[in-house]
Amino acid sequence: MSETALFASHPNRRQFMTVLAAGSAAFALSSLVKPHLVHAAASGPFTLPPLPWPEDALSPQISANTLGFHYGKHHQGYVNNLNTLVLDTPLADQSLETVIKATAGKVNQVAIFNNAAQVWNHTFYWNSLRPKGGGKPTGALAEQIDKDFGDFEKFKTEFAKAAVSQFGSGWAWLVKDNDKLAVVKTGNADTPMVHGQKPLLTIDVWEHAYYLDYQNRRADYVAAVLDHLINWEFAAQNLAA
Repeated sequence: MSETALFASHPNRRQFMTVLAAGSAAFALSSLVKPHLVHAAASGPFTLPPLPWPEDALSPQISANTLGFHYGKHHQGYVNNLNTLVLDTPLADQSLETVIKATAGKVNQVAIFNNAAQVWNHTFYWNSLRPKGGGKPTGALAEQIDKDFGDFEKFKTEFAKAAVSQFGSGWAWLVKDNDKLAVVKTGNADTPMVHGQKPLLTIDVWEHAYYLDYQNRRADYVAAVLDHLINWEFAAQNLAA
């Protein structure tokens, strides 16, 4: 109801203040509901994939509160937006990867690309994390990291630097670029797949990924992810695929 309509239907000031107070109380109550319980999925061809672990599984490095907003609000929002944008278009029948590649770099389809890529990026990010992760990779991935970066500590330093130095919102990635591993960073929704690179793992450095837990201490968040949550098994599977 518009402000004008509200005043028109409640010309008496006392009545208006009563209605306003009731509305404020209802809003306050709704804000106490856990965020992942209040989102509603839009119908369409794309759906929000389930998390690979419970919402509280990454605590204390990433809290259930952060996951509730990040997954339940932001990730779900990208899915909802994408379904709305592709409605009644040929893209509605395509895979998510096809939509991303078909819209990349096209000025008239930026909104579709942004939402499709963010759906994919976030799903990849969740799988790049696991409870009691971190440590060092083993096997072929460890050998490739030593070959291309010198050793694991040099890789870790370069990866953390990319994540912390990404200006504004974006992502840090470990990718396979031709026959070599590389660390790259992308802004906003950009993703390595549209640059001919194969993603192995990622860290989300949009503020909504860490601000509730770390405020402006992005470096602390990145260190916590690398030391305790990064999923080297997932990266190894991507390298082998």
